[in-house]
Amino acid sequence: MRILLGCLAAAMLLAGAARAAGPQPALTPAEQAEVARIRAIYAALKPQTGDVPVAGTGATLHLGKDYYFVDPAESRKILVDAWHNPPEAADGVLGLVFPAGKDFTDRTWSAVITYSDEGYVSDDDANKTDYNALIQQARDAEPGINARRKAEGVEEMHLIGWAQPPYYDKPHHTLIWAREIRFGDQSDHTLNYDLRALGRRGVLSMNILSAMSDLAEVRRAAAKLQNVGTFDPGARYADYKAGTDKKAEYGIAGLVAAGIGAVVVKKLGLLAIGLVFVKKFIALILAGFAGAAAWLRRLFTGKKGPPAGAPPALP
Repeated sequence: MRILLGCLAAAMLLAGAARAAGPQPALTPAEQAEVARIRAIYAALKPQTGDVPVAGTGATLHLGKDYYFVDPAESRKILVDAWHNPPEAADGVLGLVFPAGKDFTDRTWSAVITYSDEGYVSDDDANKTDYNALIQQARDAEPGINARRKAEGVEEMHLIGWAQPPYYDKPHHTLIWAREIRFGDQSDHTLNYDLRALGRRGVLSMNILSAMSDLAEVRRAAAKLQNVGTFDPGARYADYKAGTDKKAEYGIAGLVAAGIGAVVVKKLGLLAIGLVFVKKFIALILAGFAGAAAWLRRLFTGKKGPPAGAPPALP
């Protein structure tokens, strides 16, 4: 559960900050090598637009020309090789979605696509849950989490609160919430937006990562992206067959609790420890992407606008 930029990334970050304060010198040999490496990663991408099936989920992303998708292998390259997250950050990631005209060195949001096959999640408790109590439970767990983080040599994290309280859209069987998180002494807090689409056999997750200063933009993007991922006929929520299909051991409250790292009591649906932490691991590791993208952005200047539906060309 580490947020690492790596030695080279940290050096680049400092170099970028120095440039921002004065004249722009030529890139150092190390920076030139990093630019070449990132260009190679970028050149190998095969962005997909339109309707993109998400393998193994029974769901399709209807991206049109407003967004583009990169597959699991390409996502790993971005998350680990470009953004310097630890390799486990890409485990279970089925792809990344970016807004058209942006790439992974831009200050922009990206959506991490994952899927849980825990089964059909009942929505009977959607309007009966005290979500403020859940977030307080997550806060109560912070001392233990931060003790482990300190032992691992990484900065503490603090859950400030809801950037958007959980909202369940029953007709479309989609759930949305957003958290404001502070890592270390960062001034621009991390924004973590969660979109969940419920299906017959599991839940499709689109986790948007950005900064709190981008809240208005990301809120608009989330409202649109909420309807981008849908389950195919036969895998839809309404296709569930009681007594035949697998049913999750938790409802909406448990789903939110697992997403924010809260402890779940039995009346909310007892969760296995693995389920509680899987999403949190992904969310907290990837929350460091903004810092990695920042120093990348300093290396790549003078971008030109790309055609709609495709990422821009790197310089």
